[in-house]
Order: sequence, then C-alpha cells, then structure tokens
Amino acid sequence: MRIFTCLVLLFSLAGTSAFADSISEREGWRVIPTSKSYSDLVEDLKAAVKAEKMLLVTQASASAGAKGRGITIPGNRIIGVYRNDYALRMLDASVAAGIEAPIRFYVTGNSDGSATLSWKTPSFVFAPYMDEGGEALSELASELDLVFLTIAEQAVSSR
Repeated sequence: MRIFTCLVLLFSLAGTSAFADSISEREGWRVIPTSKSYSDLVEDLKAAVKAEKMLLVTQASASAGAKGRGITIPGNRIIGVYRNDYALRMLDASVAAGIEAPIRFYVTGNSDGSATLSWKTPSFVFAPYMDEGGEALSELASELDLVFLTIAEQAVSSR
C-alpha cells in the first residue's frame, strides 16, 4: 500500500513545475513584466546599465548552469550593478552596508516566452543600515533608486 501511495503521489506531481511562472510584487521590490523574450531583456538590461554609466559587476545564471548539466529550466539571471563612486559614498556612511553591493537586477523567463525584470530598491536594500549611515546613506539610496528605475525603464522600453 505504501508503494502504491508513493507512486500516486509521484505521478500527480510529475506534471507540476518546480518553478513559479513569474515574480510577484513584494515589499521593497519593483517588478516589471514585459513582452520581451528572456534573452532580449538580458541584453537590453546590459545596454541600459552601460548607458547609465553604471557597471555590470556580477552575473549569475541558474539556467545557464543547469543547461551545462543537461537540464532545461526557465531563464534566470542575476545582474549585479554598481559603481566605485557610489561604493565609496556607501562605505563612508556605513561599512556594514558594503555587504549589499552590488545591488542586483533579476531577469526571469516566463512560460509564455516573455520575461520579467525585478529588483529590490536600493532604499529597501540599505534600510537595515540607516541608523548607522544616517542622512548620507539615505541620500545615496534615494539617488540609486532613481538610477535603478531609469535603467529598468530603459531596458523594458528599448527595441
């Protein structure tokens, strides 16, 4: 009977995906669904980062890693963005806040072939350090909120 129950459970789960279709709104995040393909959104985001004179500091892709193992999952890429002048201002305000840099964009592919761009706003990312960082960190976070919004708007509207 246990084997039968396990088989029923296994087959009932076989048709479900281990991945949600898209990122949902949540506190401190900006989420922009697009009609762009995953690869187009990744390339447009990289171009927008460069156009805003920011630097693409890090990248990580679970889907690229999975592909290397022969596994196909929806597109998934994290792109860390920052610049040294912002880093110096951040560290001057709060050394502890340094662990949050670079701030990341998240590009996810959806089952309909579209992609979603999301990110935690810099104000949200730096919120735990505001008592230490004071007005200087608050101003930096607000400035970066606008930079990240500009990058996102450019990335989703280009082409």
